[in-house]
Amino acid sequence: MRVRTRISALISSLTMTLVAGSSTPLDAQPDHRRILQDNFRAELTEIVRGFDGVAGAHVLDLTDGTRFSVNDQLVFPQASAIKISILLELFRAAESDPDLLRRRIELTERVRTAGSGVLQLLTDGGSALSLEDYAIYMIVFSDNTATNVLIDTIGMDAINRLSASLGAPETRVQRKMIQPEASARGDENLSTPRDAAMIMERIATCDLPMSESACARVREILELPKGGPVRVPVPASVPIAFKPGGITGVATVWALVGLPDRPYVLSVMSNYGGNGGQVVEAVSEAAYRYFSKLAGATPYGTRVPIALKRRVSGTGGAR
Repeated sequence: MRVRTRISALISSLTMTLVAGSSTPLDAQPDHRRILQDNFRAELTEIVRGFDGVAGAHVLDLTDGTRFSVNDQLVFPQASAIKISILLELFRAAESDPDLLRRRIELTERVRTAGSGVLQLLTDGGSALSLEDYAIYMIVFSDNTATNVLIDTIGMDAINRLSASLGAPETRVQRKMIQPEASARGDENLSTPRDAAMIMERIATCDLPMSESACARVREILELPKGGPVRVPVPASVPIAFKPGGITGVATVWALVGLPDRPYVLSVMSNYGGNGGQVVEAVSEAAYRYFSKLAGATPYGTRVPIALKRRVSGTGGAR
């Protein structure tokens, strides 16, 4: 009996050891994933440090939470990328004022000449746009007249309070668009790659002080077709919620890339340099290449149709 008991205990212990040491599909080949991550991190660092000015970047894998960053806490001028924070505050404010988005503001001569963009080409008299339409002009056409209308309506302080509450305290609107004197004084619109990535992550997860439908509408507006270096390396079939920005010596982008099975956030900022658009495009290309390797991949690195992978894993079809 003693021998049988000892044998049973030995078998039980051996079984537990084998189970504890076995590799399940969920954690298969972590070393392989680390190599991919290290390679991408090295490429990102090389791109940023090879820029002839100063650049920073932050990339977030929305599937597993891995972050890749270089100079991501440096503060950069934002140009038009700051308009995402204005868009968010407009929709946040509309939660307590349901008529806000439909409020119409007449496109008078004073309004038209207080900025720049396509709205200046529209005729005066009788033309009145809703604030939501002004927001669309702001994001799709980067219209500065529309942007200034929205800043006047919702206020810089409210915009900045929202950014701080979202974990982006360095993101600040300090002047309206097309005010070179204010810019020369240092009243610049600012953010960091980390802050911008934090805000785009909040949009991706709908972790915002607004309804899910409002959050979805914000993302829908940001995904409306437009150009920019971040868009160039990514197939047109992949939606990107983004806003680029550019002024002399500055190039920026805040982006949420809806790559099926592997969505990710990307923010790139540069100043003091020549062609900042090149560093934005290079980071976007490297990121898309990295995440494309993971999209549709099994834990062992083989590729299967994404629909099949979702069905087997039971993850459904969420973006």
